[in-house]
Amino acid sequence: MSQTVGFVGVGRMGANMARRLHDVGTRVSAVYDVDRPHARALAAEIGAMAVETLAAVTAASDVVITVVTDDAAMHAIYATSGDSLLVGAAGTIFVNAATITPHVHVQIDALIAQAGGRCIEACMASSIPQARNGELYLMCAGDATAYAALEPLLRSMSSALRWIGGPGKAAQVKALVNMLMNINTAGLAEALGLGDALGLDLTMLREVFAQTGANSRVLETDGLDMQNREHDTYFSAAHAAKDSGIALQLAHDVGLDLPLAQATKDQYDLLVAVGLGDIDKSGIAELTFQDRRPVNISDG
Repeated sequence: MSQTVGFVGVGRMGANMARRLHDVGTRVSAVYDVDRPHARALAAEIGAMAVETLAAVTAASDVVITVVTDDAAMHAIYATSGDSLLVGAAGTIFVNAATITPHVHVQIDALIAQAGGRCIEACMASSIPQARNGELYLMCAGDATAYAALEPLLRSMSSALRWIGGPGKAAQVKALVNMLMNINTAGLAEALGLGDALGLDLTMLREVFAQTGANSRVLETDGLDMQNREHDTYFSAAHAAKDSGIALQLAHDVGLDLPLAQATKDQYDLLVAVGLGDIDKSGIAELTFQDRRPVNISDG
């Protein structure tokens, strides 16, 4: 793989994706983040440039991978005036990995095409350790020729690739993945919270869940953390609220009512409202155990 790769957004996920590519011999040319000291530290670690403008990332890179927080951030980095990744974008391939609204992916795809570039979305159904170890599950969509050109690069970051279809389609699937994951997480928190209130041994209860129809992936990833109140952030409650909201908007657009998804989003919105948005999504258990509810939550 001879492409030079730039990164925009080098938080927990983006930085570890950059480290992974550096480890396998891909040249990471430039990194950019609104947190300038963090970007400079990562650049020094992996031998990249920490650039001060978005246009400089495009100028230094054959491929630009973006991992930003939300729709507003996505529009900002692909602005149609001023500093933007679109400046000098002809011939560049952009890989947009953030979980954002599907129609924004479609809008950005069109802007990149107008600027002479190509793009794919590479939505991630994994977390920080998988990003660092090249074991991401990537759901991809957009420009099929760009995907074919980047497949070796993408495989170096992933344990599995899945081609979904045209622009916005991978983002739709990712929204449904996270909606269901969040519902499962909220359900597990309620089951463990009720078990605790009944005086049941929670280790026993988790073992029973694992051997019955109550089993789920989140039982494996979050069950013990909920029991032990260990909520180190791999996927934040704030991101869970945002992503459930994306799915609910998709449902609204097609006239579907999703009461479980709405109830789950309400719970994550509550975590954010009481100042716990930065803890892991497993922290939803703090709302369901009788002796844990934050003091600033009203029961009325």
